[in-house]
Amino acid sequence: MEVNIPDSSLPRVVIVGSGFGGIQLAKSLTGKAFEVVLLDKNNYHTFLPLLYQVATAGLEPDAIAEPVREIFNGQPRFNFRMAEVLQIDPQQNTLTTSIGTLHYDYLVLACGSQANFYRNEELIRHALPMKTVRNALALRSRLLENSERALELSDKQQQLEQVNIVIAGGGPTGVELAGAIAELRDVVLAKDYPELPLKHMKIHLVEGNDRLLKSMGEDSSWKARQFLTRMGITVHLNALVKSYDGAVVTLSNGDTHAARTLFWTAGVEGVLIPGLSPASVGKGSRYVVNVFNQVEGYENVFAIGDNALQVFPDYPQGLPGLAPTSIQQGQWLAKNLVSLHQKQPLQPFRYVNKGVMAVIGRNRAVVELPFWHTQGFIAWLLWMGVHLLLLVGFRNKASTVLNWAVNYFSYSRASRLITRFQNAPVEAVTSVSGASVPL
Repeated sequence: MEVNIPDSSLPRVVIVGSGFGGIQLAKSLTGKAFEVVLLDKNNYHTFLPLLYQVATAGLEPDAIAEPVREIFNGQPRFNFRMAEVLQIDPQQNTLTTSIGTLHYDYLVLACGSQANFYRNEELIRHALPMKTVRNALALRSRLLENSERALELSDKQQQLEQVNIVIAGGGPTGVELAGAIAELRDVVLAKDYPELPLKHMKIHLVEGNDRLLKSMGEDSSWKARQFLTRMGITVHLNALVKSYDGAVVTLSNGDTHAARTLFWTAGVEGVLIPGLSPASVGKGSRYVVNVFNQVEGYENVFAIGDNALQVFPDYPQGLPGLAPTSIQQGQWLAKNLVSLHQKQPLQPFRYVNKGVMAVIGRNRAVVELPFWHTQGFIAWLLWMGVHLLLLVGFRNKASTVLNWAVNYFSYSRASRLITRFQNAPVEAVTSVSGASVPL
């Protein structure tokens, strides 16, 4: 059975994934001589950089998610189908999906990334990732339900073990999540659960490198750690999470920490679709692409964003898995698809690093621009401005501003519902990973 899409005489570009790269590519092809088909297993685009605020009761999911059909409402020669891609047949130029087969002339894989637990069965079973809206709701429920369960215990030490938290990964996502949880503990949970000894609640942030935010400069890393320490967060450097049985976290240095919750932000891997040659897959389960974003061994198959491994002299491990990387690749690929169809020479992709930033909590952030570095309140304002600029849709922007204003002046969080998604599975996401968005 074929996917029900009207026939067209124009070449068909099929994009798998409605993340930053896929959305930007589809937008950039507006008005061009292509039929564009966008596939995603969800009918919405998720603004992943603010996912941690859903997890910590600062925002509701609909503030960071925009229906795909709303984004492309009225765009000619565009089709969206909610489907999961199961197989690629590069010889026949077809995809097998959950709703049928689909022919393509050009295929763009913008499937994003998923949590990488490095085949550790204990971590797969017990750790909670933060890669999807469902994951974020599971984290939020776990945070709140832990406090509810702690009330049933009479022993103070057992209460603390119930509410203690370990976060694996000191990159932007882990740092931002740690700061948000500390604020939730101090301004919300302490008020909602006065019977609990929450001033003694432990939040551990574990990082395998010798400093946090390794992608940023040493000054920003040091400042971020200082901010976190002042917020009562214990930072463990040069340590990895070795095992977790659901009650005790064991680190590679032998330290153990009793905690009912382990949040996993320590690694991601690309989302792969069966069918392409194993030679096309490189480090981190990412598709190896050339400077034109063509997947190794295929002229009409491309990859952008988190599931693309594109190496440059300044980036020997591949470009950073951040939103602007995907956006820039999507914009550039649209131009090259036009050139390819017109049999014109392709132009090599040029990545422009415009800066990077991370927020650590209320009035605290670190920002690194090519011409200026700053920390604190000014950095925090810049962080808010950039995220609002990148949010898709006026409704989302307005909702987020309103929620931020209420949270800031009331010292409260309105989204404190336990939705019981504690056992949400690790899900692949069709978007760029990382909670820090460069300019």
